[in-house]
Amino acid sequence: MNFSEIDKARNLLGLGETATLKEIKAAYRRLAHLHHPDKHSSADATETETMKKLNRAYELLTGYCAEYRYSFHQENIARVNSQEEDYKRWHDNWSF
Repeated sequence: MNFSEIDKARNLLGLGETATLKEIKAAYRRLAHLHHPDKHSSADATETETMKKLNRAYELLTGYCAEYRYSFHQENIARVNSQEEDYKRWHDNWSF
């Protein structure tokens, strides 16, 4: 797997440049629900082909994530927690 394949898979699932496993799964399920051949009255060849591409994209992205090496160094954990806290503060204080 290379960057080009990952990027195409990400775009096919409509994901941004970062995504959690939960977001990958949700995007796949949403698109699979729309394009699954069993959801259509006629077994359209384009829907079957689209479903194959979605399955490949999902397998590629989840495979990449499964092989990702997480850092358990103190400074990296602190950085991630800091980003989460910043987001939570921003999100909780956001108003229209």
